[in-house]
Amino acid sequence: MDERELEPQTRKPDVKNLEVLSIEALEEYIGELQMEIERVREEIKRKNSARSAADSVFRK
Repeated sequence: MDERELEPQTRKPDVKNLEVLSIEALEEYIGELQMEIERVREEIKRKNSARSAADSVFRK
């Protein structure tokens, strides 16, 4: 794991200029975004599971 991943992000990524992209490139970009959304959802599930496990240990 890269140490930079542990640091809080202080700025949002640059916005892509959509006007210069072709329809095909835009459709490909949508696919990339959908894959990224799914990756983020899986990470949220993983973190929720870890939180639930930690909560159950510390509630006892």
